[in-house]
Amino acid sequence: MKRTFIPFNKPYVSGREALYVQQVLASGTLSGDGVFTQKCHGFFEQKYGFNKVLLTSSCSDALEMSAILIDTKAGDEIIIPSYTFVSTANAFLLRGAKIIFADSEVDTPNLDVSKIEGLITSKTKAIVCVHYAGIACDLDQLLYLCEKYHLYLIEDAALSIDSYFRGKPLGSFGHLAAFSFHETKNITSGEGGMLVVNEKKFIERAEIIRDKGTNRSKYTRGEIAKYGWVDIGSSFLPSHLTAAVLFAQIEQLETIQQQRKKLWQRYYSGLKSLHDQGFIRLPQLPEYSYNNAHIFYLVCKNETIRTELIATLSKNNIGASFHYSSLHTSVYFAARHDGRALPNSDLYTNCLVRLPMFFELNLEDIDAICQVITNYFIDTSKN
Repeated sequence: MKRTFIPFNKPYVSGREALYVQQVLASGTLSGDGVFTQKCHGFFEQKYGFNKVLLTSSCSDALEMSAILIDTKAGDEIIIPSYTFVSTANAFLLRGAKIIFADSEVDTPNLDVSKIEGLITSKTKAIVCVHYAGIACDLDQLLYLCEKYHLYLIEDAALSIDSYFRGKPLGSFGHLAAFSFHETKNITSGEGGMLVVNEKKFIERAEIIRDKGTNRSKYTRGEIAKYGWVDIGSSFLPSHLTAAVLFAQIEQLETIQQQRKKLWQRYYSGLKSLHDQGFIRLPQLPEYSYNNAHIFYLVCKNETIRTELIATLSKNNIGASFHYSSLHTSVYFAARHDGRALPNSDLYTNCLVRLPMFFELNLEDIDAICQVITNYFIDTSKN
């Protein structure tokens, strides 16, 4: 009997999303910064202690706002990991900066903080760390370097909602942080993001940049008699409908997280013997980090095995995927890179596999996926 297809991702829907969308439609106000936007802002600021939160249309928008807020300009150098999505680089390239790529760690896809100091020059303006799979980078060392060299720290926390470093929420360490609520994330609004402003001096300007460079937020709050164009900016705020969907998800955050952690642990237990035998590498969590169960990944020995494994899973009606491609070797950036080899970034590019991870998976699904993977490695080891 053929197995029912297990997709790589399926967005969670609580059932209240439609109710809240109907409330917004009935209100007659569909544009941004409505009641649900304020509810979302309040939730994140209260639960995680973020100084100021602003919903955006995407994580890319939040990163682009960050680039504007730190006054990124031509000649500035921004250090980012090569193993990340293009938005991490684009946000700063659009302001004229030069991107300096850092390699990943041996044990995790996060940037190798031990190599960062050698990349810092008099032109370096910021370090952008990406917490891959919601697993924290070494923030103690990053904060030390940023203080030592007077740099901005920006957290690309796209994958990191409800994850922590030494008990403190990711997104609360950098001067600025960006989150994603894309449909593949733990909580989603379809498309959507959030800028966290931890540096108080950026709060007022962040509101202005987010609203096309106008001071309309002050006007809406009754702080000024009329609003006008006072700075550069763009239309970064999401609609009231987007915020309504997100708030329905927020209400179920604890339930979602409990289920995802259960599924993640089942994967780990089911594949641990393959890890112990050296067939694969499983995710490694540093002692300072926390697992928000955003991604379950494994690392194969080489690209050929990775390709064969994904194909085997597909033949068994299981959706699996690779992830990022090293940006320093991309068509766009290869000629702009300084020539340094970044072997660990390339390792994850070629060898990392992401397995299905979504709320409606059950333990029997996980067991079936683990069995297919186990059978593949046992069969290939006999040949």
